[in-house]
Amino acid sequence: MHIIKQLLKSVREYKKESILAPIFIVFEVIMECIIPFIVAKFINTLQDFTSSNANAEELMKKIIIYGILLLVMAFISLFCGIMAARMASRASAGFAKNLRHDLYYKVQDYSFANIDKFSAPSLVTRMTTDVSNVRQSYMMIIRTAIRSPLLLIFSMTISFSYHSTLPLIFLIILPILAGGLYLIFIKAHPLFKKVFKKYDRLNNTVQENVRAMRVVKAYVREDYEMEKFDSANSEVANDFTKAEKIMSMNNPLMVFSMYACMILVSFFGAKIIIESGASDLNIGDLTSLTTYTMQMLSSLMMFSFVFLTVVISTESASRIVEILDEKPTIVNPENPVYEVKNGEIIFKDVSFKYARSAQKYALSDIDLTIKSGETIGILGGTGSSKSTLIQLISRLYDVSEGEVLVGGVNVKDYDLTTLRNQVAVVLQKNVLFSGTIKENLRWGNKEASDEEMIEACKLAQAHDFVSQFTNGYDTYIEQGGTNVSGGQKQRLCIARALLKKPKVLILDDSTSAVDTKTDALIRKGLKDYLPETTKIIIAQRVASIKDADKIIIMENGTINAIGTHKELLKTNEIYKEVYYSQSTKKKKESGVNE
Repeated sequence: MHIIKQLLKSVREYKKESILAPIFIVFEVIMECIIPFIVAKFINTLQDFTSSNANAEELMKKIIIYGILLLVMAFISLFCGIMAARMASRASAGFAKNLRHDLYYKVQDYSFANIDKFSAPSLVTRMTTDVSNVRQSYMMIIRTAIRSPLLLIFSMTISFSYHSTLPLIFLIILPILAGGLYLIFIKAHPLFKKVFKKYDRLNNTVQENVRAMRVVKAYVREDYEMEKFDSANSEVANDFTKAEKIMSMNNPLMVFSMYACMILVSFFGAKIIIESGASDLNIGDLTSLTTYTMQMLSSLMMFSFVFLTVVISTESASRIVEILDEKPTIVNPENPVYEVKNGEIIFKDVSFKYARSAQKYALSDIDLTIKSGETIGILGGTGSSKSTLIQLISRLYDVSEGEVLVGGVNVKDYDLTTLRNQVAVVLQKNVLFSGTIKENLRWGNKEASDEEMIEACKLAQAHDFVSQFTNGYDTYIEQGGTNVSGGQKQRLCIARALLKKPKVLILDDSTSAVDTKTDALIRKGLKDYLPETTKIIIAQRVASIKDADKIIIMENGTINAIGTHKELLKTNEIYKEVYYSQSTKKKKESGVNE
């Protein structure tokens, strides 16, 4: 019930179409049920006129009257059917549109922790394949699921008006049909539950391959990737085949029930006519009864189609509601702070782990003070949690213990938009979106002028290469930035962050793909352009951070040491090892003046 309530919230402005579709269906069914009744009357009238040798002209008048009546009813039924289909299509398409909208906007509010829980491929599957399944099911419900029981009830009611016992044949067949459908459901549903999880894995394989196409080709791993895809694809196909085999039993079951009813009604109906001399039942009534029997069975067949669609979409609906029900782990406080005074950053007894159930902390016992306007370098080996540390500043994750303060205020007390506008992060994985260079840069500031964009690109050492493009700043960037180099992508991402003019600027190893000269020019530009902005630079190269006011050495999620380049070169073994491994000078003395 909760799933239905949650999904129905997405109907919204399409309630009118959702209501009109069943109304038109009601009138269509009424016409369909009255037509056989009129046909029976027509046949009985013809039989009476034939046996009584009535006037041919009078007979023709009756035929014309019945003909016009049946034609009008057929047109009404046709019109109602067309309108019902039209309304149902509009309602289901609009419902799916709103559902995708709600899912997409919900995901935008997710924290990194929420996204980690579901994974990107799974979210894509839920917003595409699962929504399509639910849309199809919704259309069937507001159209066929209304039509089926109405047709069954009306047909059965009129059938009993012709004969008190003959329609009971249908009721004998009904339990057999219902039992068969129930068995199909309990066998097929678990398979569909499994297949959608495998869909997620298939999408993950495709996504990884497309994103890493250059790596795949560079290492000549096309065969391996194809085998991996074939394996995931075969698993989906095999599970679908098993489920469809079970579902396919629906059709022969329906055909058996239909022909069994037809044979029994025809046999016993003919027997009643012969034995009673057409006093209990006549030919017109039997014809009408046969039609109503067909309608009752077709209504059950329609119901079975709805049933199959709902079986498939049940798991999809559950997966969609799972996304809608998920509570973002990071939300705005009740009375948020809308101003970041300065770029001072303080970590107080901070510890962090990615999941509550995790055994190990990613960060432990972090105490750190960074003054506003300082340039801070962070150095450490892979897995030392450098990126994790800076992600707490812009509140991409929340601390597990302790608190992080920016501008003297706990980050949990800030309005999220305000905080993230004033804490600009150029992440380790640089992303450019499909669109022009200008459109990508304006992610930093949608109101930025051309002059501001040029200035930011000059500081990020991007203006020269952008100017060399035929279309300059109007050059189109392909999805993922595939038509620019890694270094160019990094510099554009830095320029994008600079347009925010933040209180805190974080560069997470975001100059790794540029040469040392360009790296130095970028750092100089940042120092001159943003003197009051706190700058945090995570780097693998000592040259990128040696001029920083402080250098933080990270090891296993803790702060190993803090100091200047000279201080650490004298006192810290980790820093000395990294420095000398990168230095062209083969000096081993720890007291060297650099």
